[in-house]
Amino acid sequence: MSILKKVVLASGNQGKLREFNRMLADVNLDIAPQSKFNVPEAVEDGLTFVENAIKKARNAAQHTGFAALADDSGIEVDALQGQPGIYSARYAGLPSDDAANNQKLLEALKDTPEGQRTARFRCCIVYMSHAEDPSPLIADASWEGIIMPKESGADGFGYDPLFFVPTHGCSSAELDPDEKNRISHRGLALHKMLTKLQQVYS
Repeated sequence: MSILKKVVLASGNQGKLREFNRMLADVNLDIAPQSKFNVPEAVEDGLTFVENAIKKARNAAQHTGFAALADDSGIEVDALQGQPGIYSARYAGLPSDDAANNQKLLEALKDTPEGQRTARFRCCIVYMSHAEDPSPLIADASWEGIIMPKESGADGFGYDPLFFVPTHGCSSAELDPDEKNRISHRGLALHKMLTKLQQVYS
């Protein structure tokens, strides 16, 4: 199956790159991270996941001349009115620090009862065939869970050690990587995106 010749993945997050590469391993796409082309980071000043994903995809396409895939994702905690949301990666400030972000989230929820710690990961993936693409492909998905009172698990990245997955009885960081990619917000969104790409380029 051949969909595209070259696609730039607009991300500098190594954990995210590993997930994309693992999930796309069986698909005939020539995908390269934007770091290979020295693409500067996009300014993520959008107010929604989709806005930021579009900004990142357009930035990568502009600097490389190739099609681009970008995602914007984060965690929404109900007790915090949906925060950290689009600010998930920089919740504790810049530069982004997973440990600091997790500690700040635990502190924010320290007085929140277990039954009120519901949350979800959300992911929006955007594909732009070129920098001026007026109709980017958009796919999004969410993954429901609960914020645990302490971290558990060594795999994954970001908030994975705090995100309890009720269907599997463990944290996201304790899931087998292949299983995580099958059920996670990013895995579900990427599956939708691949279906869209196949429809366009088949």
